[in-house]
Amino acid sequence: MTAAIETQRLGKRYGRRWALSECTLSVPAGRVVGLVGPNGAGKTTLLNLAGGLLQPTSGGIEVLGGRPADSPAQLGKVGFVAQDTPTYAALSVAEHLRLGARLNPGWDAALARDRIERLGLDPARKAGKLSGGQRAQLALTLGIAKRPELLILDEPVAALDPLARREFLQSLMEAAAEHELSVVLSSHLVADLERVCDYLIVLVDSRVQVAGEVEELLATHHRLTGARRDPATLPADQHIISASHTDRQTSLLIRTHTPIYDPAWTVGQISLEDLVLAYMSQGADTRRGHRPVLEVQK
Repeated sequence: MTAAIETQRLGKRYGRRWALSECTLSVPAGRVVGLVGPNGAGKTTLLNLAGGLLQPTSGGIEVLGGRPADSPAQLGKVGFVAQDTPTYAALSVAEHLRLGARLNPGWDAALARDRIERLGLDPARKAGKLSGGQRAQLALTLGIAKRPELLILDEPVAALDPLARREFLQSLMEAAAEHELSVVLSSHLVADLERVCDYLIVLVDSRVQVAGEVEELLATHHRLTGARRDPATLPADQHIISASHTDRQTSLLIRTHTPIYDPAWTVGQISLEDLVLAYMSQGADTRRGHRPVLEVQK
């Protein structure tokens, strides 16, 4: 299956500053993919490049097997909901739908109208008078109704209250399932990603620290706690992601595909947030010149 997004040493520079550099990754199609990383990791730049809103300075990127925004047909394959869930304050809901129909050859007017009715949005109401959650739902409707193959969302719920976030994410999941969309969702809210995503990518300093199915990642990462011990004594197939020590105790987060038999360890499960923070910290250690404990295979 063609990847939703494929990059090779992708870079984007503004003057002397690289917002994204040497980024190589593969985003699988047919999945709801969570993209997470610290501020400055290059997430928004990467998504803008994938949406055709920016041109790369170096390297290459393909979206659904083609160059972003290379043709009207390629543009039609991608829906994009930007960070501020953009809408036009002076336009009504109905005017947004008419604008969507004019700009998108594949526009599904019935789908857009039905979503607006189900959401209880007044077609005559100006977008500037809508709540943040309603504007986000309108932006999502515009993205879905163009009938894309890939829907890209850059921090779409960051400014919403918990109830509006939950309603937006529920709508997103329903749309992804109903229309068989590939989805890439960038967010700092790991709990939201855990709720909706089945694939995770952690990006730090433009580099993929870890990528994989959420269930598989959680099943193969473990917290080991026991008497203080040199981590170098672990079996070779137990890759250390993070380590902490007290005078008497060692705590490790490891990745392994094999059972852990050593009775000296207490083995505990980890949360997705634990996993994300461990890999983000590992990326920070690499920036400071420390040798990474795991080479992520691309």
